[in-house]
Amino acid sequence: MSRQKHSFIKRITVRPRPGKPTQGLLVADGVVFPCALGRGGITANKREGDGGTPLGPMRLLSGYLRDNRFARRSRLPLAPITADLGWCEVPDDRNYNRPVRIPYGASHECMRRDDTLYDACIVLDWNIRPRKRGRGSAIFFHLARPGFTPTQGCVAVTHAVMARLLPRLSRDTVLEVRRG
Repeated sequence: MSRQKHSFIKRITVRPRPGKPTQGLLVADGVVFPCALGRGGITANKREGDGGTPLGPMRLLSGYLRDNRFARRSRLPLAPITADLGWCEVPDDRNYNRPVRIPYGASHECMRRDDTLYDACIVLDWNIRPRKRGRGSAIFFHLARPGFTPTQGCVAVTHAVMARLLPRLSRDTVLEVRRG
């Protein structure tokens, strides 16, 4: 990545780690990084609550950062994670798979988590436009737990990897999840 350190990354590919379907190998500009995948592995038929990471290409749309835990240098639009930021995950709700202000009446994910997983959280364009009920919500590119334990369907990397990639990400970056 050093040869193009000032250019943005056009494509990130993610493949399952051999023998570990809930872990993956993320490739950005020819450099390979470990990552966590959903507890359901990679799926071509994503459904709400299945824990699967969706197969296919997803554009990076925007992101959220918590406090001063990351430099705000990026070509992606970035907003602060506030205490009232949530993400709706109820398929029948009008705000399904959208950010909401909490408290919110329907089930939602709190974006300002007690752990560090969303200290940097990039929104992927999975099921955004058009939104289809039950096809999955809150599919993000975020920080991994120690040991790369499974996500709920997202792709997750270490703090160091996110810090390295974030300045080179843009709305033109595509994260593509592949099976092999």
